[in-house]
Amino acid sequence: MEALSASARAHESRREYALALEDWQKALKLLPPDASQAEWMRTRTAQLALLARQAAQAAARGGWAKRFGPLAPVVLFLAKFKFLLSLLKLKFLLSFAAFASLYWALYGWKFGVGFAALIMVHEFGHFIEIKRRGLPAELPVFLPGVGAYVRWTATGLDARARAMVSLAGPLAGALGALACAGLWIFTASKFWLGLASLTALINLLNLIPIAILDGGQAMAALDKGERIAICVTAILCAIVYSQPLFLLVTAGAAYRLFTRDLPDSPGHGVTAYYIVLLVSLGFLIQLAPPMAAGGS
Repeated sequence: MEALSASARAHESRREYALALEDWQKALKLLPPDASQAEWMRTRTAQLALLARQAAQAAARGGWAKRFGPLAPVVLFLAKFKFLLSLLKLKFLLSFAAFASLYWALYGWKFGVGFAALIMVHEFGHFIEIKRRGLPAELPVFLPGVGAYVRWTATGLDARARAMVSLAGPLAGALGALACAGLWIFTASKFWLGLASLTALINLLNLIPIAILDGGQAMAALDKGERIAICVTAILCAIVYSQPLFLLVTAGAAYRLFTRDLPDSPGHGVTAYYIVLLVSLGFLIQLAPPMAAGGS
C-alpha cells in the first residue's frame, strides 16, 4: 500500500496522471470499501481520470500542431465543427423554415423572412438569458401562424430570475425593432419602418400580464405597489402614444392586484425593466402604422 501510494504521488508530481491513476486504483482494491481512506481514494481517482483525459486531449492537440504546422488552428476548428452543427437542431431549422414560408406565401419573401427573423431574435433573447444563467435550454421552435417558444428548465429559480428570463425576449425584440428603425433612417424605405412598428407591437402584446405571455411571468415578481406602477405607466403610454393596446397591459396588471401570487419581497429592478420596455415599445410602435411593412 505504501509503495503504491508513493509511486502514485511521484507520478502526480511529474504530471503523469494516467500512471498515477493506475497506482491509486491498485491501492484502492487493497482497502475495505467502507474505509475512510477508500472514500478519499475514490475521489482522487475520479479527479485523476479527468486530468488524464485533459492531458490526452492536450497531447492530441499538440500532435496536430506539430503535424499540420500553421494549418493546426484550421484542423482544430474542423474537429469542433461537429459540435457547432449539433447546435443547429433539425427541429429548429425546419420549424423556422415553415414559419418563414407561411408569411412569405402570404405577404412576399421580404416580409416573410424579415418577420420570421425578428421573431427569432425575440426567442433568442430568452435563450441567451437562460444559457447565461447556466440552465439547460433547447433552441427555439416555431409554430407557423401561432408563434414560437423556448423549452427550458427553471428548477431552482426564484420569481425575480424567471421575470428576467421572460423580459429578455421583449428586450431583444425591441432591439430588433430599433435595428429596423435604423434601416428606415438609412434607406427611407417604409418597409423597414412598418416592420419596426409591427415587431414592437407584437412584443408589447407579449408584455400583457397573463399566464401564457412573458408579462405573466414578469408580473409574478412584483408586489402590489409595483403592479400599480405598471398600471399607471401603461395608462400614460396609452395616452401619450394614442395606443389602446396599452390598456390591455393595464387591465392585466389591475387584475393581478387581487391574485394571491404576490412575492415575499419587491422586485424594483424587474419593475424598472418592465417600465422601460413599455415606454420604448410605445415609441417604436407610434413611428408608423404596422401596415407600412407591406410598402416599399
